[in-house]
Amino acid sequence: MRLDSKEIELAKYCMQFALQNGADQVRITLTKSLLNLVGVLNGEVDKVSHALDRSIQLNLFVDGRYGTFSSNKLDKEGLEAFITDAITIVRMIEPDSYRSLPSPSRVAQNATSGLELDLYDPEYESMTAEKSRALALGSSTFLSFRPSEARGEIFWNLISEEGEYSDSIFDSVTIDSNGLFARHTETSFEIGYEVTVEDRKGNRYSGYWWDATPRLKDLKIDDCSATAIQRARAQIGPKGIRSGKYTVVIDSECASKLLTPVLNALGGFSLQQKNSFMDGTIGKKVFPENLTIMDLPHSKGETGSRLFDSEGVATKETAIIEKGVVKEYFLNTYIAAKMGMEPTVEDATRVKVMPAGGCKTKEDILAKVQDCILVTGFNGGNSNSATGNFSYGIEGFMVREGKIAFPVKEALMTGDFLTLWNNLIFAAEDARLCMSKLIPSIAFAGVDISA
Repeated sequence: MRLDSKEIELAKYCMQFALQNGADQVRITLTKSLLNLVGVLNGEVDKVSHALDRSIQLNLFVDGRYGTFSSNKLDKEGLEAFITDAITIVRMIEPDSYRSLPSPSRVAQNATSGLELDLYDPEYESMTAEKSRALALGSSTFLSFRPSEARGEIFWNLISEEGEYSDSIFDSVTIDSNGLFARHTETSFEIGYEVTVEDRKGNRYSGYWWDATPRLKDLKIDDCSATAIQRARAQIGPKGIRSGKYTVVIDSECASKLLTPVLNALGGFSLQQKNSFMDGTIGKKVFPENLTIMDLPHSKGETGSRLFDSEGVATKETAIIEKGVVKEYFLNTYIAAKMGMEPTVEDATRVKVMPAGGCKTKEDILAKVQDCILVTGFNGGNSNSATGNFSYGIEGFMVREGKIAFPVKEALMTGDFLTLWNNLIFAAEDARLCMSKLIPSIAFAGVDISA
């Protein structure tokens, strides 16, 4: 269900039509996606959905002005009228001399088929409703569940189980009037289960687990519901803790909460608007020696890999932060021109936090630090992009002598991102490949916890 030659030729026709009717430069992105989803409730199929989407986005540069428009109606006559009206609208916008297409020397030259990164699984074409149904139910444990009665085990009962399996394909072609042609195709297979368990007193706890991969053979289905149940059960019997400074270990499942704001602060829009706590840090050592973060967008077969960004600019493997030194801002053509800086790419693609401290797994870290709080999830809170201050509710466990002692309740983690990352102790090697950001379990010293 990829874009066919007629659809691609229509996009090329739209570009020529726009140029012939007053546009000075044009970029067009044509996308097509198909999603099939099977939902499961308490061991039975609860819903089935099928969604097909096609759209065309036009970036028009007209008489020093700029506008972007999109439509999902892809007939030639309708698009001609749509483009004509769009050009008329752009002419009413205030001029913006910083707007232009990226230089042809910066755009991707190696993305002609869309298959270069091995993100497309031919198995997708053989998927049937029966296969999808079997995969959706393949992890369910609800109908075979029996309440816990084992001696010495905390009693719990499984109240509900919800699951979803989906498979999808996404195909896009980006062209521009400077000669760009760049294509990206990927498939995705995903499974996720959320469960609710109840203890003897009627207190309820929820747990969630999921997996996703571009290739069906790599999808881990069997233990999805069981892992969600285990995560929910582990929360039974939470205890309060004292406020203070703690060593904190962040599970790889939720560690992106602490890195994404840093990456966003390196983004051109925040920097140009002076709304970034990373403003003025390029080339400076503002993090510890043991922190290196790479962008690895050409990782074949891995979720999030891309050969080009939305402008068609070629991605490259590069250090974002190297031994504590900020190496990269993410500046698209427009923002870079406004800031008087050299453009890069608009965003990090396949981020990887490199190992630090010699620990491979979360368990290795716990064995090293001995006493700490293990954070397995964040519950609400916020962060300030201008100052870097944050305040997050946390879910997790108190760890004593390297072993989980009890679940923690009603705790708050506060601080600022620069101080936090400068207190980095360990970064393991257990990042989940299903995530676009490869952030492993990480440990920080001296974190403020309020209870």
